[in-house]
Amino acid sequence: MWTYLIRRAIQSVFVLFIVMSVCFCAMRLMPGNMWTLSIGMTEEQIQYANEQKHLFGLDLPIYQQYFRWVNDLLRGNFGLDYYHTPISSYIWGYFWNSFYLLGTSFLIALLIAIPWGIYNSKRQDGLSDKLGLILSLVGYSIPVFVLGHWLQEIFAFKLFWFPPSSMHAPNKKGDWVDLIYHMVLPVATVTIGLIAYYMKMVRTSMIEVLPSEFLNLARAKGASERRVTYRHALRVAVVPVITIIMLDLPTLISGAAVVENVFNWGGIGSLAVFSAQSRNYPVLLMIILIISAFVVVANFLADLLYTIVDPRVKIHRKSVLRR
Repeated sequence: MWTYLIRRAIQSVFVLFIVMSVCFCAMRLMPGNMWTLSIGMTEEQIQYANEQKHLFGLDLPIYQQYFRWVNDLLRGNFGLDYYHTPISSYIWGYFWNSFYLLGTSFLIALLIAIPWGIYNSKRQDGLSDKLGLILSLVGYSIPVFVLGHWLQEIFAFKLFWFPPSSMHAPNKKGDWVDLIYHMVLPVATVTIGLIAYYMKMVRTSMIEVLPSEFLNLARAKGASERRVTYRHALRVAVVPVITIIMLDLPTLISGAAVVENVFNWGGIGSLAVFSAQSRNYPVLLMIILIISAFVVVANFLADLLYTIVDPRVKIHRKSVLRR
């Protein structure tokens, strides 16, 4: 078991190293920068651009730039953005804003989707199952930015129930009640699609597991149907759901970036879009690195969850390691 975890940890570090190396080279090889956005520059503008390139080391060979960047990372230094501001002084604030949005949406979606999917798997073609099917079609078909604009139009501009954008009212920054009030529409936009997707996954997985022989054996031994469903069937059915959730993390983060721009939410996604538009590549590179590290760690934790929810996975891994 520990041998497997060590192997996975080494693989995760290697994957992260490959991702950050490729992203660094791609950023450095992209044409143009934020100081040469237009043609027909004056001599003073050209001289200023060259001074900035020298200041940030952009005139060095790419391998020297890479080693300097890695050396700074190992010392915990994220460097300066092209506005001469330390990246570490503000990037984590944007990260936590995204975490509040995604974490809340993710938690609400799972709390609704898992019980609903289990209920629909045991009452197929019922009213609840049909409503779930309709929600799945809506969640799959409507892009998140369209759904966000619809929710803004209905609940913010017509009914005036919720604010249309931003994270706080101008005079209530730091107020948690005001933050939750502003979170309602963006969280709803992200959650609707997640509920539709995960509910369908849980339903399908439970339908495949419920007729299994080991569950019939548990019923024959006198186990209640509730125990059979939630103690035995769900532990097996949730394994593919965990896989799908971890594989969907990059898509979820990219979708949240769209939602953040629709609702002017100051998260890591909106910062990435602004950095790309302004060609502030050091910030964009650190965002990609942080998201990549988050996805790699999440996939590593998924492997740990497999061994907890399904003992057969642990047995299989031990047998593989003994070969």
